Amino acid sequence: MSSHTYILHSKRLNKFYIGACHEDLEQRIENHNAGTYGTKTFTSNVSDWVLFLKFDCDDYAHAIRLERKIKSMKSSVYIRNLTKYAELRDKIYNETKST
Repeated sequence: MSSHTYILHSKRLNKFYIGACHEDLEQRIENHNAGTYGTKTFTSNVSDWVLFLKFDCDDYAHAIRLERKIKSMKSSVYIRNLTKYAELRDKIYNETKST
């Protein structure tokens, strides 16, 4: 099964959500929009989450490391730059691969 790190965006909130999964990504996004993960979760506030960016990872552990690295940047500008600059995506992807 494939593993992914994904970034969702809500226009209504003008916010990003960063996650990792080792399941069907389309189903995962549907679940976020349906509030499947509970009413107290960040994504349950709205139902307009759309895929902004995804990384196909080597395994779930890699997806988690990449998710944490992106979250540690705490920057929507950084996230937007990930879509603009392939070299930035490659750098963060390779930095979080297992050695």
